[in-house]
Amino acid sequence: MASYASSNDIGSVPFPEIDGYRLIRVLNHGSASTVYLGEQTSLSRQVAIKVMMPHALGDEVSRRRFENEVRTIARLEHPHVVGIHEVGRTHSGLPYYAMPYMPRGHLGQRSFRKQVAVGDESRVIAIVRALLSALEYAHGNGVVHRDVKAENVLFDDVDRPLLADFGIALRRGYGPRVTATGLAVGSTAYMAPEQARGEEVDGRADLYSLAVLIWEMLTGELPYRAADALSMAVMHAQDPVPKLPLGLRHWQRFMQRALAKAPSARFQDVAQMRAAIDRIETRRSWPGQSLLRQIGAPLARHAALIAGLALALPALGLLAWWLGSRDNEGFFTASPEATAPVEVVDPTASMLRPLPEAPLQATLENARRQLDQRNLTAPDGDNALASVIEASRLEPANANVQALAGELSQALTAELIANLRDGRFGRAGDYQRHLDALTGQTGALAPELRKEKQRQVLAALTARVDASVAGNDRASAVRIAALAPDFGVPAAESARLAAHAKSAQPAAAAEPEGGATGIAEPHLQRRPVTVADYTRFAEATGRKPSLCRERGSLLRVLAPRDYRSPGFDQNGNSPVVCVSMIDAEAYALWLSQQTGHRYRVPTLAESRETAAVVSGRELSLWQRDCAQDCNRRRVSGRSWRSNDDDRLLQSSRGFDDVGFRLIRED
Repeated sequence: MASYASSNDIGSVPFPEIDGYRLIRVLNHGSASTVYLGEQTSLSRQVAIKVMMPHALGDEVSRRRFENEVRTIARLEHPHVVGIHEVGRTHSGLPYYAMPYMPRGHLGQRSFRKQVAVGDESRVIAIVRALLSALEYAHGNGVVHRDVKAENVLFDDVDRPLLADFGIALRRGYGPRVTATGLAVGSTAYMAPEQARGEEVDGRADLYSLAVLIWEMLTGELPYRAADALSMAVMHAQDPVPKLPLGLRHWQRFMQRALAKAPSARFQDVAQMRAAIDRIETRRSWPGQSLLRQIGAPLARHAALIAGLALALPALGLLAWWLGSRDNEGFFTASPEATAPVEVVDPTASMLRPLPEAPLQATLENARRQLDQRNLTAPDGDNALASVIEASRLEPANANVQALAGELSQALTAELIANLRDGRFGRAGDYQRHLDALTGQTGALAPELRKEKQRQVLAALTARVDASVAGNDRASAVRIAALAPDFGVPAAESARLAAHAKSAQPAAAAEPEGGATGIAEPHLQRRPVTVADYTRFAEATGRKPSLCRERGSLLRVLAPRDYRSPGFDQNGNSPVVCVSMIDAEAYALWLSQQTGHRYRVPTLAESRETAAVVSGRELSLWQRDCAQDCNRRRVSGRSWRSNDDDRLLQSSRGFDDVGFRLIRED
């Protein structure tokens, strides 16, 4: 700890002897070090000298590592970073380093509650910007502070905030730092969940700690309070982000992201957090916000009066609703003593429109947890696939959403390949459908991942075909090779694999159904899925209808359509239309779970084996075959809207001239 504001007497223990310095008094004493006020005799200046305790660095290897880290940190030269003058050893061999003496104390000794209560957050924001600048500089030089807290923010003679005590900082590449007792290094009240677990951390852990510090400056309290360090760490790792007082709700969305449990759901760097701070400050500068903050504190102290005004002046309620809809923020700034009761019993709560939960961050945290627990596609309602798709619907361009989608894509691909290698083709098909649903919602697979998937799929299928060829089992080899297009193998490679499969000799005797590989002859349904069929699925799963694109028409804008009302008369036995390829695959997965059989959408080659039987309007049908990234899928057969027998359409949209049918694999 590098707090220099108070003097502590540690008894009759003699001061250490350090060449070139005269120690004056103890400034602070901790479990691992003691900080002294000293004078550097050569320059006659006051300094703070941090001397490590003998037990903290008990061997020469750890002492040299510590000194190397300090030398690295000493190279940091920034207006808001406390510098290091010198590193060395005392006469008794204990490591020390000397720093500038900061006589104006640390941040933990200051309170901003009075200013914040009247809407003045300028000093808080100025301090945050200074610390962000320091962290951006440190992170850019490969240094993670790991102990951002109030006591490590010091003020110089001109009241400028400086970040101090990088004594446990970690350069990237060293791995996690854990004490001999197994406790992670750092101050638990400010510590990011991954740091508390002793995992390797990066700059996002510092930003988490800074968010805790911001919360403390705004409210005068920590977001989590516990009786001991372990309980505190558990709260940071498991408890939801608390609600800020009513007058600070304009910070709630910021805190939902900054204090997210998963690093991937937080601000990814200083620039992102700084931009969020800028947005908060900009919103607070709106004229309506300034006016309401001025009147907010007195009104908040008189909840009954507010209720009366709301009844007498409905225009005030309308104005509050309008402002809330603009930025999802509350607009009354309550005084500290009035905050809690007003938040609980305020009769004007419906008028104030407090900020709702940040759904994106909650969804991302769920997805991170589910990925870590390998709940990729199950159980229903608690799996990473559903969470990532929901996050993409909320904010498709979000970098954190895309990162989690990429990670989930890799996990699903790994499961798909493992099942192919083991000959579990039906299960592999399930993972392919899950992967298609993910890419259809979140976008194309990264090119390198797509190529690697194609390579591994081809290798797995080739190995299975080779085994069938070696056993003179042409039927099984041909059926396995026919699966290649379903798993995204390019046409040329699929054709070569099919030719190789046909080189096998026919089996000497008739094989049982399913052959040596256990693959049953697929059975194509002649009847497309009906409106009644799909309605049962939608009602059972709560699936929302897809937007229906009516080609060449503006009706989809003026009167949106879906499968329940496609724009023309349908009955329960009519083929369902206005469903996307993603919807069709979700229906196939649901039907498989309901019946115990494996259903999927057929390929174009399989569909041509049996003519489609469609009553009423002439419809095209979705096929599994896709373009390069499977964002577009084939539809076959002419329709009442198109004379094209073979088209590519966007897989995430429904069309009023396209239905689907299924093929049963077992």
